[in-house]
Amino acid sequence: MSAAAEPFAHAHIDDRLARRNALVLAVAQALAGGNNTVIVATASIVGAALAPDKGLATLPITAMVLGMWLGTLPVGWLARHFGRRFALQSGSGFGIVSGLISYSAVMSGSFWLLLIGTFCGGLYAAAHQSYRFAAADTASEAFRPKAVSWVLAGGVFAAVLGPQLVIFTKDLLPPYLFAASYLGQSACALIAALVLMAVKVPPVQTKRIESSRPLAEIARTPRFVVAVACGVASFGMMNMLMTSAPLAMIGCGHSVTDAALGIQWHVLSMYAPSFFTGSLIARFGVERITGIGLGLIALAAGVAITGITVAHFWSGLVLLGLGWNLSFIGATTMITHCHRPEERNKVQAFNDFLIFGAMALSSFSSGQLLEYFGWTTINEVVFPGIFVAGALLVWLTLRKRTEATA
Repeated sequence: MSAAAEPFAHAHIDDRLARRNALVLAVAQALAGGNNTVIVATASIVGAALAPDKGLATLPITAMVLGMWLGTLPVGWLARHFGRRFALQSGSGFGIVSGLISYSAVMSGSFWLLLIGTFCGGLYAAAHQSYRFAAADTASEAFRPKAVSWVLAGGVFAAVLGPQLVIFTKDLLPPYLFAASYLGQSACALIAALVLMAVKVPPVQTKRIESSRPLAEIARTPRFVVAVACGVASFGMMNMLMTSAPLAMIGCGHSVTDAALGIQWHVLSMYAPSFFTGSLIARFGVERITGIGLGLIALAAGVAITGITVAHFWSGLVLLGLGWNLSFIGATTMITHCHRPEERNKVQAFNDFLIFGAMALSSFSSGQLLEYFGWTTINEVVFPGIFVAGALLVWLTLRKRTEATA
């Protein structure tokens, strides 16, 4: 256990509030997670129709990723100064605006307005990615990994809700394809904002906030460095393979349906294990489960390198999703052990800023790597990143054993 956690780790904490918050946030996650799915499923198609250059068709998705990255620190600032619930509901406000702006972009035929809409969608994503930390705020150390898992389990329902929303609304306002889908996106964000009203996170006393350690000092602690490394490796490597896999499948002669089903199974494998990942961490330890997750991501890359059949792609994507779930929930749990309660918002926001910065870089680089070097090279890039994170994780584990023995 980190020194930062020791002063309060053994205090009695009633987890009834934490369980309630986790369930509420899981529902909100199911609604908010569909935001990303709607944008990913529609923005490049709409972009191809509206962009002045077909090469800019994927720029709306890039705008979303940038919004997600740049929104992490403001979300932390809002939570620190106005409370966690206010920060999360502000994110929902951007989700509502995102759908309305994107709807206006389709109706007016404006590509640049579409970029603004998807950028706002990224700001919303930055907020709902912090739901996992909000669930951990009121949880005891024992329940913390389960609280995080429960919230991410909402992603299972988001994986179904988003595509179904697109399917049922895409042609409701002919001839404006997907215009009604963006209105549905706004409606989901509005409902999520109402659900978030049930979240209760007691504010941290101002005096304690003023006495908190500088962020630079916290960021130099071994546990923070390792937690961030594991988070960056798990999300960055997963995102790079996920975004390039559909293009690679089509390039290898497989159908669009095969590619879509591969991504569907991948998303389900990302979130379905959340129902038991928290229990595994509680039983076997966060470092061990995180390490297994990193190993599964490396195994996914290895499977992808060995062949280009549908079975190779699908099995690799399923292993990739499962590995992400174990390693990302593990890394998130480790971050919650790096700070005192009064330091949580700035530390968590900085952690997400680094992780989603890596995600933005991997999203941009995956297309370039696939175009100029091929699918095999993309998978080979995974191994160094996973090796570094794994080596740091082993070092931290040995360091903890040495300290415990001393």
